[in-house]
Amino acid sequence: MIEDLGAGRRARTRTLAEARADAHARADVRVEAMPYLPASSSPYAPVGVDTSRIVWAETVGGPGYTHATLARGTRIRFEDTDGHACAHVVVFNADRHGERLNLADTQKVPWQAYLGAGHPLLSGDGRVLATVAADTSTRHDALCGVTTLAANRRRYGAGEAHSATPAGRELLRLAAAKEGLGARDLPPSVSFFKGVRVEPDGALEWTGSAGPGVTVDLIAEMPITILVANAPHPLDPEDSYRSTPLRIHAWTAEPSSDRDPWWSGSPERARAYANTQQYLTARGIR
Repeated sequence: MIEDLGAGRRARTRTLAEARADAHARADVRVEAMPYLPASSSPYAPVGVDTSRIVWAETVGGPGYTHATLARGTRIRFEDTDGHACAHVVVFNADRHGERLNLADTQKVPWQAYLGAGHPLLSGDGRVLATVAADTSTRHDALCGVTTLAANRRRYGAGEAHSATPAGRELLRLAAAKEGLGARDLPPSVSFFKGVRVEPDGALEWTGSAGPGVTVDLIAEMPITILVANAPHPLDPEDSYRSTPLRIHAWTAEPSSDRDPWWSGSPERARAYANTQQYLTARGIR
């Protein structure tokens, strides 16, 4: 017998008929962390976005993970609802998973180590997987990566994916598995909503969160597979494991173009976007 004390009731499911009836009775139950199906039914749809264009809507628990494969031109918005989310993100070329986020090129090509509006997320092939199109947070990190199983075991006593204190990498491994990828396919991730800066002496300065309600928008510059883990940042100084929900919405839009200022921010940026366009044209992707 499975007993569910949620919502103040006890459900008996000793038989198949009882289990089926109980499941059907919960069809309209809403919880804090869940995907919204269809995506257009999201109660948190971004202001000004036609809900018929929304292709992905989800609140990821703190901690939690998710994943999606999205078309070129999709706009993805991450929102830190309560001020303690940290979105660790890895991006792949959806058609060739061997092409994936490369943090060295992501910092080298734009001559900028700090993520913000207009920043391209590059692959190791010198192509732009996605661009940070808008940012109200400014607290991000492309230096430290994600928490690991060993580190979480030392700090919290556990770091397994299904423990109370999962490591970000363990969550990314689950997201990767859902897309047919393994641990060896995971490169270092970028982190949104928790900031880190480098001091003149090379020390890493924790700048933390910008608070609740801030957002970051990405534009998919090619078809992408995206993995997301919501878990504390490796440098988070809090003694306790604290992670709050991360809200995601994605909708059909347009890829960026040479009309956008980030395309011509430097010769290196221009070449990266031109390289991307050449690849897409050769593959017949509009």
